[in-house]
Amino acid sequence: MKIILKQDVQHLGYANDIVNVRDGYAANYLLPKGLAILATDSALKVLSENLKQKAFKEEKIKTQAQKMAESLKGIVVKVGAKAGENGKIFGSVTTVQLAEAIKKMGHEIDRKAISIDEDSIKNIGSYTAKARLHRDVVAEINFEVIAE
Repeated sequence: MKIILKQDVQHLGYANDIVNVRDGYAANYLLPKGLAILATDSALKVLSENLKQKAFKEEKIKTQAQKMAESLKGIVVKVGAKAGENGKIFGSVTTVQLAEAIKKMGHEIDRKAISIDEDSIKNIGSYTAKARLHRDVVAEINFEVIAE
C-alpha cells in the first residue's frame, strides 16, 4: 500500500515521504495514529504543491541568512566585561552577552544559534564564534572582549 508520511517515523521515513508498506501496518498502525495518509491522486497533487511552496519559502529564508552572514563577515563585535588589572574577567562572556552586543549593532541573532569556540572566555582579547543562521548557513563572528 502506498502512503504519504505526515511526520517522521523511525525506520520508515521522514515527513512528506511516499513509501510502500504492508496493508496491515498501514491500516492498523500508521493511518489510525495519524502518522500517514493514503497516497491517492489528489493527496499526491496536494503534497507536490505543498513541497513547491515549502521549497520557495526555504530558499527565501536561506538567501536572507546568507545576506546576514555576509554583513557579519567584516565587523568586529565589542563585548564589554568587568575585568581586573591583569586582564582577567570577573565571570565569563556567554552567548547571551554576545547576542546582546550583536543586537546593539543592528543584527538580530538568537543566542541559541551562537556557539563560542573556546570552552569559556575569561580573559580580555579577540575571539571567534559561529552562528547557525540556517541549516546550510553558518556565519563566523569575530568579537573582542574589552574591559568596562
